[in-house]
Amino acid sequence: MAFGSFDKGGSAPMADINTTPLVDVMLVLLVVFIITTPLLTNTVKLDLPQASAAAQQSQPKEIRLAIDAAGAVFWNDVKVPEGELDARFAAAARDNPQVELHLFADKSVRYESVAKTLASAQQGGISKIGFATEAP
Repeated sequence: MAFGSFDKGGSAPMADINTTPLVDVMLVLLVVFIITTPLLTNTVKLDLPQASAAAQQSQPKEIRLAIDAAGAVFWNDVKVPEGELDARFAAAARDNPQVELHLFADKSVRYESVAKTLASAQQGGISKIGFATEAP
């Protein structure tokens, strides 16, 4: 640490950083953490009631929709005419509002076919849509 001298001639200003306040703050924080840590580990023992209701086991129905390279649509592995798709989506959403659509599309299918299918699903009331890919 550099200290100023008593020399009256051309003394330069002191350029060292005074770290004493920093050390003081760190020691205060250390003491605070040492005091508060035991308070955080104490727990309150409670005797809570146990729930006897069974968990709901209904799984949402899923629709496996595949689009091949030619743009043909398959609903759970059954080919569906293009005009019938809207009615099927609406019926599926009416039967189960939590229905999930799993969309399998060929690599070479035009995006237009996928976009039309997604728009049809949205208009039919299906909000849970997942895109499936093939594992390498």
